Amino acid sequence: MPELSQETERVRGVLPFGAAEVTGPSMAPTLLHGDQLVVQYGARIRPGDVVVLRHPFQQDLLVVKRAAERREGGWWVLGDNSFAGGDSRDYGTVPEELVLGKVRFRYRPPQRGQRSPLAAARWVWSAARPVLSGRSASRRLRAR
Repeated sequence: MPELSQETERVRGVLPFGAAEVTGPSMAPTLLHGDQLVVQYGARIRPGDVVVLRHPFQQDLLVVKRAAERREGGWWVLGDNSFAGGDSRDYGTVPEELVLGKVRFRYRPPQRGQRSPLAAARWVWSAARPVLSGRSASRRLRAR
């Protein structure tokens, strides 16, 4: 499951926006390991939004998932990669107070070895994208 850096938690109390880094494959292809995120804390959450939340059983662990639907007792959250697990299918509904914010933007750092002009152009085209409700802009581009 994507884990976020603890620096995210320290900044959250001071500013409405913060940065986070994704580790793990559960939100692929929308978010990949190493992606940098801009998170809006306290934002209104709607079904389909990608959110940052505290893990219900390990509250010192911050994770990123998609808010699938509101249920009695909180949010049902799912990873975009159903094979990775680590979502509401494992731990049930997440209480509303554990959902911290909404992911607004992702930045994908360049990979090592991207030296050709074509590789650099591909990176520039796909490096920064808004994270949209329902699906990401990057997924829309891949589906064409």
